Amino acid sequence: MLDIASKSTAALLPTDIFFQTAYWAQVKARLGLKPLAFDLITAGPWGDVLVLLRRWAGRAVAVVPQGPEYAPPAEDYGVFLERFSLALAKSLGPEVAFIRYDLPWASPYADDIRESGLRAFPEARVREMRMNMGTEHWNLRKSFEDLTVASSLVVDIGPGEDAILDAMKPKTRYNIGLARRKGVVVELGGPESLADFHALYRQTASRNGFTPCSLRHFSAMFHGLLARPGHTELLFLLARHGADILAGAIVGIAEGAANFLYGASGNIKRNLMASSLMHWEAMLHAKRRGCRSYEMGAVSPSDDPTHPFHGLYRFKTGFGGRIEYRSGSWDYPLDHEAYRDFRTAEKLARLDVGA
Repeated sequence: MLDIASKSTAALLPTDIFFQTAYWAQVKARLGLKPLAFDLITAGPWGDVLVLLRRWAGRAVAVVPQGPEYAPPAEDYGVFLERFSLALAKSLGPEVAFIRYDLPWASPYADDIRESGLRAFPEARVREMRMNMGTEHWNLRKSFEDLTVASSLVVDIGPGEDAILDAMKPKTRYNIGLARRKGVVVELGGPESLADFHALYRQTASRNGFTPCSLRHFSAMFHGLLARPGHTELLFLLARHGADILAGAIVGIAEGAANFLYGASGNIKRNLMASSLMHWEAMLHAKRRGCRSYEMGAVSPSDDPTHPFHGLYRFKTGFGGRIEYRSGSWDYPLDHEAYRDFRTAEKLARLDVGA
């Protein structure tokens, strides 16, 4: 049995998981979601968790963004999630159709990918069999796609600047220098520049075939920050060449960890390598703020040219670092019919984006 107790989201414990902070609860509240917080009170150092309720088709979906932070041993992942889901369901009530977890836990396949030649995560059916081993209801389902990223490139920015540069690939160091020589300048921006960033971000979405967040989403991030000064920080960077904005980034900082959250690059002057310089400047700003790591986000699990994220792999691994393999997003259906409807709608929406 696992016990939980409701608490104020303002009382969430400090964490380096940006999406489990009190700040993120405020951002999502501004965007119309209902944030809830719970202590895990069963014996053990299990901490707390942020849960977000979003409306869907007259029902609610509970989303746990990059949580729970506490991770049991890998062989107990499924059993813990089942117990936590059942406890959470009692607190959330019958309107919740299912619970979705975006797990920050290390993937049980990480060693196989690093050492045994496995190029990608196994198919969902295989992963579900492993996750449900030992559970009572065999009810955990791999989500259609991951909410954030299952394979993420993380750069250690604790050492000195020269050591960080030395760990990069020569081509990346060259591109950083090229951008500077060609007159690219990276500046810190403020909320007044969000519209410029969003225009560039929409170009990026159109070029890469994903659905962009709204300008309202980014505005909420900055208003949420003002509501919780000193707990989290945003770095908002814009790379310019003359009058042209070539690239932009929003980086979240929490408890010594920097996370590249949103990026944008334009369709002009791409030969000036503005994105390379932008990430390097973001690392330096984060380092000056006491950060020890800079997480660059999605990459393919391996150097696999057939993977849709292979281009990101090639670019981001140029900065050195290591790939963190996480368990990704998992669902616990409470109303199986409503869950099937949601999955169908989710897949159709994804097909529309890719059309």
